[in-house]
Amino acid sequence: MKTCYVFLISLFLFSCVEEREGIQQKVENQKEAVEKARASQQAQFGIALHGGAGVIKKEFMSDSMQTVYENKLEEAIRVGHEILANGGKAEEAVMKTINILEDSPLFNSGRGAVFSADGVNELDASIMHGGTLNAGAIAGVTTVKNPINLAFEVMENSPHVLLSGKGAETFAQMQGLELVENEYFHTESKKASLRRSQANDNGKTSLYFKDELIQNDKYGTVGCVALDQDGNLVAGTSTGGMTNKKYGRIGDSPIIGAGNYANNATCAVSATGHGEFFIRNVVAYDISALMEYQNLSLEQASKIVIQEKLGNLGGSGGIVAIDHLGNVVMEFNTPGMFRAQMNEQGELKIGMYKED
Repeated sequence: MKTCYVFLISLFLFSCVEEREGIQQKVENQKEAVEKARASQQAQFGIALHGGAGVIKKEFMSDSMQTVYENKLEEAIRVGHEILANGGKAEEAVMKTINILEDSPLFNSGRGAVFSADGVNELDASIMHGGTLNAGAIAGVTTVKNPINLAFEVMENSPHVLLSGKGAETFAQMQGLELVENEYFHTESKKASLRRSQANDNGKTSLYFKDELIQNDKYGTVGCVALDQDGNLVAGTSTGGMTNKKYGRIGDSPIIGAGNYANNATCAVSATGHGEFFIRNVVAYDISALMEYQNLSLEQASKIVIQEKLGNLGGSGGIVAIDHLGNVVMEFNTPGMFRAQMNEQGELKIGMYKED
């Protein structure tokens, strides 16, 4: 009887090992098939950006204001596209594109950042390189004119990934970046948003103004993804966070894998929306992981993550993403998202509403 038990156990263990080896072989075969398919396709450089997702509806937007937004989105993406077309690096294209959006009061980043509960603009940003998987991020800075530039310096010139607060600002000064007084970021529309949010905190009625659009609440983050002629993918995200945020709150934008991620084997992703849900769902990385481990397309993976996983938890927002072949996806579960893209042929697409 004892000999029988030993034989059965040995047989069971052998079958487990054999099964595991079989699974590993299937995975290797699948990877090899995917790599061959990718090698047979021609990658094309491209770039895409977002300027926030939220309650963006045609009835809330005057023709003149729509033109203002469209012009700024076009200006930003053409800057990055020109860099790529001239053989420049994806990280430069992403950074320079985001700089245009950071310098505009239209968006919740840089010049137009929302206010914290203390009446201060606190800025977060991150950037990631898909070839090296190196990344840099900053959080809670108040004097750095262009936060994405500081995130880039952290990636390139420090052994760290994420710096915050005063330490990050000290590092910015060491790197020679432009610093400004916090008042530089102040805009009247964002002050009004803070007052309305604080009125709600106090139980008072708050009106929704048509010209506010995404500027209230949690939306307005900017981001950019790019694929350069060398086949490198880069993602960058920059934000002022959430209106009336308290206790040093940090959202998903500077969290690698949540609001920002890039991997040359799959895609580059930049997110915008309710950051707490993007962190809990590890949204940007999850899209990449579905592509890598389940061999899904960028479009399939993005729909699953944004429309199903994120939506089922009550999270709202969206992403722009580009894969290793230059395919662009702009997925969101809100009424609208400011977005633009350009491909290798120079074809420009700009969208604001869900129906665009």
